[in-house]
Amino acid sequence: MGDTIISLLMPVLFIIFGVAFCLGKGAFLISGYNMLSKEEKAKYDEKALCKFIGKSMFVIAFSAFLWGLSSLIKQHILFVIGLILFLVTVIFILVYSNTKNRFMK
Repeated sequence: MGDTIISLLMPVLFIIFGVAFCLGKGAFLISGYNMLSKEEKAKYDEKALCKFIGKSMFVIAFSAFLWGLSSLIKQHILFVIGLILFLVTVIFILVYSNTKNRFMK
């Protein structure tokens, strides 16, 4: 039962981060971006990058919610749907963010 509670609380954490990112805050948490020099960071549209990461966090939160719900109501298909959604989202994030300089000013 304890693992189910943790699985249902994880999406709350992702939602909190998603809201922070959508408000344009938390860029220092984005791996790779936080290691750039000030000159390099000036080349990027920080707000657009944060909004994209925030929206991605909401989808990941929904995936995590499906995982917790599957454990709670004993429906394995929800876990599978959540896992597929998570994998598709991660692949989309990697492809979208690494093509066409989308977040450059």
